[in-house]
Amino acid sequence: MAKRDLRPYFLWDEDVSIGELLQILTGPDSPRRDQLLGKMLREARDIDVWHFVRPVEVAGALERLRRRLGRRYGFWSFLIDGWRRHGLLRT
Repeated sequence: MAKRDLRPYFLWDEDVSIGELLQILTGPDSPRRDQLLGKMLREARDIDVWHFVRPVEVAGALERLRRRLGRRYGFWSFLIDGWRRHGLLRT
């Protein structure tokens, strides 16, 4: 079985492969994309998130996903805001 066919550990409750997740996340904005991105930001280790999306994408979706992130919103907000303050992210 190829890696793209496996289910990501952070989407244990979804019948979505790594390949399908990449396809959805690189596609246009949609409710399904927001749902999966929100779950990933809430459940995945932060270093694993970058295998699927770029920081600018997280920054652009952060406020839209706020209600989906729960306690993890504070972490992502702190990270993105810090990168902006240090000039590492322009959005």
